[in-house]
Amino acid sequence: MAILVTGGAGYIGSHTTVELLATGHEVIILDDFSNSSPKVLDRLKTITGKNIAFYEGSILNKPFLNKIFKENNIEAVIHFAAFKAVGESVKEPLKYYHNNIVGTISLLEVMAENKVKNIVFSSSATVYGVNNISPLTEDMPTSATNPYGYTKVMMEQILNDVAFADKEWSVTNLRYFNPIGAHESGLIGEAPNGVPNNIMPYITQVAVGKLQELSIFGDDYDTPDGTGVRDYIHVIDLAKGHVLALKDNLATTGSHVYNLGAGQGYSVLDLVKTFEKENNVTIPYTIKPRRAGDIATCYANSNKAKEVLGWTAQKTLADMVRDSWRWQSQNPNGYEE
Repeated sequence: MAILVTGGAGYIGSHTTVELLATGHEVIILDDFSNSSPKVLDRLKTITGKNIAFYEGSILNKPFLNKIFKENNIEAVIHFAAFKAVGESVKEPLKYYHNNIVGTISLLEVMAENKVKNIVFSSSATVYGVNNISPLTEDMPTSATNPYGYTKVMMEQILNDVAFADKEWSVTNLRYFNPIGAHESGLIGEAPNGVPNNIMPYITQVAVGKLQELSIFGDDYDTPDGTGVRDYIHVIDLAKGHVLALKDNLATTGSHVYNLGAGQGYSVLDLVKTFEKENNVTIPYTIKPRRAGDIATCYANSNKAKEVLGWTAQKTLADMVRDSWRWQSQNPNGYEE
């Protein structure tokens, strides 16, 4: 029995694939390389020593999806395949609603046709919006401030409704916070297209000389040093959370939701200073005005994941910045030569 990992060549999908294989699962990757590289597949083989079944294509293509299910004995899906750049979603909302929501509906329809009713979904802490107070808990109301965020809110709702309508379904929504870090081998890591949207690849690209300096948006928040506080989680801890969520998903029915975060907030300057200290690299930065929609503090209460799944974040902020820099320094241009 195999696990289909949609978006499995991406940042979180590739690390989750490694952890799935390490725990004895058979994995099939589906990816269209819209935000990933074919070279990830060779890197995964080097890390795991295993050939991984792979299909190139989109979840929007239902005949193609049906082919994958017909050719393989799939018992569950871990669904990462989605566009995820906030700024781009504001500029191109239809692109995001079509790919993320229509794609998910397409996937669920094909799963139902093939009687595969177990799915772990890659959601996000962005569904908590800006009005909830940290630490954030799973029972808080959801909202969003941009089209990308709304796609996550809607995708969770669709999955919950499917599980409510058909009691054979098992749906797990994983809301994760700020994944950073990379595999300790330095062979796979975060390699965004163009200028990074997330802070850690921006820092590492400044460190490697691809970008001139880091922009820090706001130093007048009500936080210890005035910069925004966020919950950073190592991508390996996050990947292991997916493995544990899958185990629970296969043993239960209904819909479930879990935060996956370290449960501790670090400021932007904490992150920068820890990176500099651990890697002996200087990161020049400039303070800029606050960005619309940003909040002062955002971190998780992950007690539910601990109690139900037996999951806690193990790696420290120092581990995260060291692994991020190992990846970037060994791969200055990501997966490009």
